[in-house]
Amino acid sequence: MSEKLILARLSVAGEHFEVAVHPDKALTYKMGGGGDIRNILLIDEVYVDAKKGMKATNEKVMKAFNTGDVYEVADIILKRGELQITTEQRRRLSEEKRRQIIAFISRNCIDPRTNLPHPPLRVEQALEQVRVSVDPFKDAETQAKQVIEALRPILPIRMEQMRIAVKIPAEYIAKVYGTVKGFGVIKREEWQADGSWVGVVEMPAGLHASFLDRLGKQTQGSMQTKTLK
Repeated sequence: MSEKLILARLSVAGEHFEVAVHPDKALTYKMGGGGDIRNILLIDEVYVDAKKGMKATNEKVMKAFNTGDVYEVADIILKRGELQITTEQRRRLSEEKRRQIIAFISRNCIDPRTNLPHPPLRVEQALEQVRVSVDPFKDAETQAKQVIEALRPILPIRMEQMRIAVKIPAEYIAKVYGTVKGFGVIKREEWQADGSWVGVVEMPAGLHASFLDRLGKQTQGSMQTKTLK
C-alpha cells in the first residue's frame, strides 16, 4: 500500500487496529462534523498493519469490539483512536486552536497591575516567546490553563478562580476522574458508602461551562455539582 496512506489507529487490550480513511472526510467526522462512515473508509477492512496489508483476524476484531461489522469498528476507531493528519491539516488546525486559546485568555484573564483584560495581540506576542505545544484535537479551554502557566514568567496575568463541589456516581468515576483533574486542582475528595465520589475542585472561572458540559456528557447527566463561595 502507499506510504502516504492516511490511517486511523486504536489499541484495545494490547491489540493494534487500523483503518484506511479519506483525510478530509475523516477529519471532519472526528471533529464532530458528521458524515457517512461508508464514504470515509478507503478500504472496507480492519488491519493490524495497513501499510503492509496485514488484516486483523475476525477473532481479534470480535474480541476487541464485540462486533465484526467493519463500519461499526471503523466508527469506534475514528472516534476513540488517533487519526493521522496531513501536514497542512495539522498546520491549519493548530493555528485555529491557537487563536481560540488566545481569545479565551483575553476574555478570562486580567493584568493584575491594572485589573484590565490583556488584549489578544499582547497575548499572541507573549505566546510567541514561550515554548508550548498546541494539540489540534484537544479542547482549547482545557489547554488554556497550561498556556497561562507558561505565560506567567513573561506576562503578569491572573485568572479568576472558583470552587465547585462535585458528586459522581460510582459507575462513572473511573473514566471521569481524569477529566476532573484536567480542569483544575482537587482540593478535597472522599468516597461515599455507595461507591460514589465527592470532591471540591478549584478551577479558572472561564472553564466552568466547559467542565459542566464535559461531565454531563460523560456521566449522562447523573453528576451533581454546586458552586461554592
